[in-house]
Formats: sequence, C-alpha cells, structure tokens
Amino acid sequence: MAKDDTAYPRAAVDQRWRRTWQVAVSVVLCALALECARAEAGAGRTALKICADPYSLPSSNKQLEGYENKIAALFGRKLGLPVTYEWFPQRIGFIRNTLTNNDTPDGSYRCDLVLSVVEHFDMAATTRPWMRSAWSMVYVKGRGLDYLKTQDDLANSTPEQRATLRIGIWDKGPATQWLAQNDLMERATPYQSMTGDVQENPGKIIERDLVDDKINLTFVWGPIAGYYARQIKNAEVVVVPLHNEPGMRFDFQIAMAVRFADKAWKAEVDKLLADNQAEIDAILKDYGVPLLPLVNQDSSHDDDD
Repeated sequence: MAKDDTAYPRAAVDQRWRRTWQVAVSVVLCALALECARAEAGAGRTALKICADPYSLPSSNKQLEGYENKIAALFGRKLGLPVTYEWFPQRIGFIRNTLTNNDTPDGSYRCDLVLSVVEHFDMAATTRPWMRSAWSMVYVKGRGLDYLKTQDDLANSTPEQRATLRIGIWDKGPATQWLAQNDLMERATPYQSMTGDVQENPGKIIERDLVDDKINLTFVWGPIAGYYARQIKNAEVVVVPLHNEPGMRFDFQIAMAVRFADKAWKAEVDKLLADNQAEIDAILKDYGVPLLPLVNQDSSHDDDD
C-alpha cells in the first residue's frame, strides 16, 4: 500500500528529528559539563593542597598547631583527602608564590586553597565568610590600665594617664590610624614592618614585651589577642575588642580564597563552609578567638577581572 504523505508530512518528520537531535545534544553537553564540574571541584584531586604561613600562630604553623590547620584537617576528612601544605609567609608575594604558582615539573599549582583572607580580597576569588572578629586593645590586668573598658576610655584619658602609656604598635593597621587621630602616637613604639623577620608576629609582642612590661598596651587582630591571652599563664591578659567609629572600621570578616577560574571548586568550598560552620566556630572558640556574628554569608568575590 502506498504511503500517504498527507498523513505524516515531511516537515513534521524533519521537526521531530530536529527536536530529538537537540535533546540528545543537550543531554551530552549537560553530561560533559557535569563531568567537567566534578573534575574541577575535586573528583580528580589526590590531596587537599593548602597555602599557609609556617610561622603564624594562632592561624597556622609547620607543626600544624593553628586553627587553620584544624579546619584544613576537618575539610580533608569531609573530602576523604590527605592534607598537604605549601608554606610561605603571608606577607608581600604570598598569593604569587602559593595559590597562583604553577612553577612545578608538571605545571600543576602548588596549592589550591588559602584559608584566611579578608572578605572581598582582590587577588583571588573569595568564598562566603567563615569568621568575623575585631582588632583589640590588650594589656595586663593590675598594672594601672584597668580603667580601659573601651577605646573611648583611652581616647578620653587624662594627660596624667597618657603619660604612663607605653604602646606597642605592629606595622600598619586601623589601630595605628586611630592612635594618630587621638594624639597618642607620641606614646607609641613601632615594631617591625611586614618585610622583617618572618618568625616575628604580634602575638610574640604580647607574650614577650607586654608580659615583661617593656610596653603596657598594644593593639592586635582579635584572634591573635584572644589566643595569646589564653596561652599566657603568668599574667592575666585583658582583651578589649574595638568598636567601629565613623570612617574607621575595626571588625573584619574572613573568607577563603581560590583561583578566579576555579568556580566549581569555590562552590564546593562554600558548601563545606556552610555545612561545617558550627564545627569551625567550635575550633575558633578553643583558640580563644573573640567572635562576632557573621553577616552577608553569600560568596563574597568571584569576579575574574
């Protein structure tokens, strides 16, 4: 029997096959995209490669004693991967020598994740924030500065009270600006800059010079202040977090950083952070970190321009 073309027009056949072909292509492309995303996000990883400072307690050190080391170990367990480190002082050149450094025999990057950068850090793509803390005043209780309950007490101190101050300041930072605005720089002793001894850090100023009364007041980042205040047993160290003032910010949120192109890996790290924030908070509290509530926990920076 002759085929009745009017019952099944050729245009309809062509359209049906075109739609089938489009669906097939879409399925293949989606599968390829999913496979690529999985590979980028870690399916092909043999280790969780961390970029870290070797001499920066309480965040990290080569002995794996810092809170970053504990968080890295947590992530390694969640991913089922061993944790490896690329060590470099977290100062000028850190990102260039770690996260974006592929000067290796096979061209692979030396590490894939920086655990602590300031939110909206502009040299890498940053994740959702996982810690918020503030710069703090630090002094030893019972040595004449117990009247300092907030920075306002210091700003409004009398000439007689100011005459007793021996303030240690570390490099540049908001506290240095605040001291200058409140006419206190003449009472300050500057410590080395970011180009000095890589094993020197603000915590050692507290541990050594503050406790030994070479200085009687210092200003440092909150996690450092809280950790060393807890570690020191031969003196009671007081930590007073600074509050923001008009035009001057003292609290900062900390995120993690990946390379701009590693979008799927960044998404996986964001999920790790979201799923494990309670455990991260517990780690930070164990280190005496003075925590503030997190805000705006969406991924903070993933532009590649």
